[in-house]
Amino acid sequence: MVIVRPYESESDLESLTALMADLGSPSTPQDMRLRMAHIEGSPNYFTFVAELEGAVVGMVGLRMQFSYVSNDIKTQISSLVTKKEFQGRGVGRALLAHVERWVQEQGGHFIYLNSGIKEERLEAHEFYKKRGYTITGYRFAKKLQRT
Repeated sequence: MVIVRPYESESDLESLTALMADLGSPSTPQDMRLRMAHIEGSPNYFTFVAELEGAVVGMVGLRMQFSYVSNDIKTQISSLVTKKEFQGRGVGRALLAHVERWVQEQGGHFIYLNSGIKEERLEAHEFYKKRGYTITGYRFAKKLQRT
């Protein structure tokens, strides 16, 4: 059975670092420690991990925000990943179900996420569509040069 629980800084850092490679963003423990220090220091960010058979096999990162155009609390899924060898075993479903319950408990009613348009993301897109998520727009991005 998949257990979803809040991220624990010291005990989960190594597992979280490994999961970033499965997300397509390999990292180092030092970089993850720095990122998580910033994330944990922000009151609007929340991280949950999924355990299966005693090991961390998935994670979801959330960001709650308020809107300029409505009074709703909106929650962004910033990252959601299941360790490759555990995909298809209900980990992603458990994480997403946990997020939906948790958001409602916080008074939120709207969840959104961004997903890339590369071919390797098509399976993830189907995963979200099967769970009631719809495509609602485009994301525009611009990378600025460091000064």
